[in-house]
Amino acid sequence: MTKYLHSMIRVSDPDATVAFFELIGLSEVRRFDSEKGRFTLIFLAAPGEEGVAEVELTYNWPPEDGEPEAYSGGRNFGHLAYRVENIYETCQRLADAGHIIHRPPRDGHMAFVKSPDGISVELLQEGRLEPAEPWASMENVGNW
Repeated sequence: MTKYLHSMIRVSDPDATVAFFELIGLSEVRRFDSEKGRFTLIFLAAPGEEGVAEVELTYNWPPEDGEPEAYSGGRNFGHLAYRVENIYETCQRLADAGHIIHRPPRDGHMAFVKSPDGISVELLQEGRLEPAEPWASMENVGNW
């Protein structure tokens, strides 16, 4: 039997990434620091999804004598997807915190935004909302 556990994404700023996912409704459920391996693992989940469907943030500590790792394009990672209670309110929280809504929820159902490290996150409305302004008139920004 196969059971989904989590998806892992590498991050360059754990605090910024945790704050981003908190805007969507996820919370940190556990954290593990490895002094020997020089990394931190942070697991996030939506309420009630702990141990069922989690995101693992992997932060590789900078070398003692060098620069931290930089990630572009999420190493070709596709996207994470989350169902939200109100896509307009979720997108507004993200926009108010300075995140770009790359694919606005024009249809009241789907939007895309990127994490601080460029990981594409799809937001899907629980049920359907009627198209509403200002979202219905917004154009796409960049790619997702």
